Amino acid sequence: MKSAKRIVVGSRGSKLAIIQSQLVISELAKTHPHLQFELLAITTTGDRRKHTPLEELGGVGVFVKELEDALSKRRIDLAVHSLKDMPTETPEGFRLAAVTERADPRDALVSSLGKLAELPPGARVGTGSQRRAVQLLAQRPDLEVRPLRGNVDTRLGKVSSGELDAIVLAAAGLVRLGLESVITEYLPPEVFVPAVGQGALGIEVRAEDDETAEMVGRVNHEASWLGVTSERAFLESLGGGCRVPIGALATVEDTRLHLMGMVADPIGGEILYAEVEGSALAPEEAGTQLAQKMMGLGAASLLEGSER
Repeated sequence: MKSAKRIVVGSRGSKLAIIQSQLVISELAKTHPHLQFELLAITTTGDRRKHTPLEELGGVGVFVKELEDALSKRRIDLAVHSLKDMPTETPEGFRLAAVTERADPRDALVSSLGKLAELPPGARVGTGSQRRAVQLLAQRPDLEVRPLRGNVDTRLGKVSSGELDAIVLAAAGLVRLGLESVITEYLPPEVFVPAVGQGALGIEVRAEDDETAEMVGRVNHEASWLGVTSERAFLESLGGGCRVPIGALATVEDTRLHLMGMVADPIGGEILYAEVEGSALAPEEAGTQLAQKMMGLGAASLLEGSER
C-alpha cells in the first residue's frame, strides 16, 4: 500500500501560531484527505528577542525570515504566517499562495477597570504597537501608554497581576485562543484602524512549487484575499517598510471594495484618516488610490520625518 504524501507545514512556535497553523492544516486536510500534514515549529528573531521593541528589531519581517529560510532549504513545504507580520514585498523565490478566511480584524481592550472611556486618568495601558499607542492617546491623552512584548498569556498576566490597568491586543488572536471572554471592549475600527492584514493568515510557498501552490490555492478565501491585497497595496505605495504607524482595513461586498486607512506621527500624535471606494476586481488600484489621497492630506511629511 502506497503511503500518503507528507507535507511539512512551518509555523512560529508560540501557542497562538501553532493554533493558527493547525486551523490551516484542518482546512487543507478537508480538500486533500489523501495527504499527510506535519507541523514544524520554528523560532524566529521576533520570538527570541521578546523584550526588544519591534521597531528596534527592524519591525517588518522579524517573524518571517526564519520560516522563509526553512522553505528555501526545503525543511518545510509551506509556511503559515499572521499576514500582518509579512512584508508587503515578498522576497524573490517565494510567493503568497493563499489567504484563509479572515477572522475579526479589530483591536480589543482587556482591562480590569472597564471600557476605554471608563479608565481613570493616568491608567497604565500596555501595547507593543506604535499604531495602537498613537490611536489610544488620540482618544485618551490622559492615559499612560507603556511598551509591551511577549506572548498573549504573558500580556494578560500583566493585567491580572495589576502591573497594567489595561492592554490592547488583536481580537482575532484572543478568539483563536479561546479567550474571547477576557475581552472588555472591541475597539471601533474607524477610530482604531487595524494593522494591514490583521486577523488574516497567509500561506507562503516556494515560487517554483506550482504543485503546492495549487493545493494551497483551494483554501484561499476570495473576499479576504481581495481585501488584504488592497491593504497591502496601500502600505506598499506609502513605502511599506517605513516606521510611521500605518493601518488599513478593507471590506468587500459583492464587486465593491471599501478601504479606509490611517497614517500617524508617533512623536507629535498627528493622525490622518482617509477612505476610498473601488472595485473588488482591482484591489491594488484602490490601495494605490488611498495612498495618493493620503499624500494629498500631508502624509508625505510624516513619512519623511520617520526617515530622518
